[in-house]
Amino acid sequence: MLSKETCEACRADAPQVTDKELAAYMAQIPEWSGISEAGILKLRRSFKFSDYVSALSFTNKVAQLAEAVNHHPDILLEWGKVTVTWWSHKIKGLHKNDFIMAAKTDELQD
Repeated sequence: MLSKETCEACRADAPQVTDKELAAYMAQIPEWSGISEAGILKLRRSFKFSDYVSALSFTNKVAQLAEAVNHHPDILLEWGKVTVTWWSHKIKGLHKNDFIMAAKTDELQD
């Protein structure tokens, strides 16, 4: 289960996930989408909330999670919605860490 795993330090020469790994990991985080921006594969999911304060609270939880492992996503906070995008900047693509963090992010939503 991805959410129970821990991130490893990601080096600039770390390999990106293979197509086989990508398929296996995506099956474990079905609410997330694989997107490509400027040729970089990323994971993205939007979370819905009933108001801005709830969305802000979730944003802060994601920030605390990210800071704890020194792996930081893009976070877009809107009224009633937070969009989180994970990828590994050093390797300009997806690493297993991104899938672990996506699974951990899922667990933060009340």
